[in-house]
Order: sequence, then C-alpha cells, then structure tokens
Amino acid sequence: MGDDGGLVQVEVVGVRQHLADDEIVVLLLDPESELLVPILIGATEASAIASAQAGIVPPRPMTHDLLRDVLVATGSGLTRVEITRLQDGVFHAELVLSTGPRVDSRASDAIALALRFGCPVMCAAEVVAVAGVEVRATPTEQDLERFRRFLDVVTPEDFGTGQEPDDGPPGRPSTSG
Repeated sequence: MGDDGGLVQVEVVGVRQHLADDEIVVLLLDPESELLVPILIGATEASAIASAQAGIVPPRPMTHDLLRDVLVATGSGLTRVEITRLQDGVFHAELVLSTGPRVDSRASDAIALALRFGCPVMCAAEVVAVAGVEVRATPTEQDLERFRRFLDVVTPEDFGTGQEPDDGPPGRPSTSG
C-alpha cells in the first residue's frame, strides 16, 4: 500500500479493558463510516498508548520514546502509520518514515509511535469494513441531535397563532367559558 488509495484516517479513541476477560483493546474510530475498530493489545502497549494520549513524559525514555528520539536524531521523522491488513486475527501495520522507507510494525507499536509524533493513523478501508463495529449513539445523543436540527429551522411563528386554544375536540363547541 504505497499510496493513500484505500486508506482512511482514523482517530485513536483510547484504550479500554474488558473487565470480564481482562482483554485490553485500543479503539480506532473511522468518523466517516462511524465504525469502531477494536485491536487487542498487551498491557505494555496499552500503557504506552494511554500515557502518550495523556501527555505523560516519563523521567527516562520508554521504548516508544526512545524509538522516536532515534528517528529524530538520525534525521528522520514519522509521516504517518498505516494499518494495512488483518490476517489470521493479527493487525499488521507499517511506519511511513519522512525519509521514504516503510517499516513493518505491530499495529499497537505503530499507534503508540504515531501519538508521540502527532502524525495521522491511517487504516485500510477493507480492515475497517471487516473489523469495524457500528457506533450507535445513545438515545440521549440522538434526541439532542434531533432537537438541534429542530432549532435550526424553527421560527417564532411556529409557536402560536395568537388565538386561544380550543378546549374541545375538533368540530365540537368548547365547553369552557
């Protein structure tokens, strides 16, 4: 995948742990398709991703910090990371270096490094389609969005005609009075 064809930019939502089975996942969101891609990762990689998202700088460089520092010291940077395929349940990624080379990587390491460089995380559209799960808004979010759309089109005239309401059913005289 040497070009951007078939890639979509995803947002790193964060790291979550499933309490029932102690599995840890990093969640990637494709905002266009509203699909969430969960990638099973280890505790060390989860810590590296979460600390980068939180902006935590360790007193001494951890492995991903060290790799970033080595790339910078050798005159290279990281343009982006690409999650290129899902094969036998394993996500494969590549680091796209600013000097041109592409380096094979585990997806979790690529994401941790991308966060340290502040560069985009791209994902093959096919991977999103196969591994993505639909993001569903909660009823509260749906109601709020519907209300916002209503407010965009409503006018003061929509709220009244200037006449008193009729207390009786249509077609029958009012009994109030």
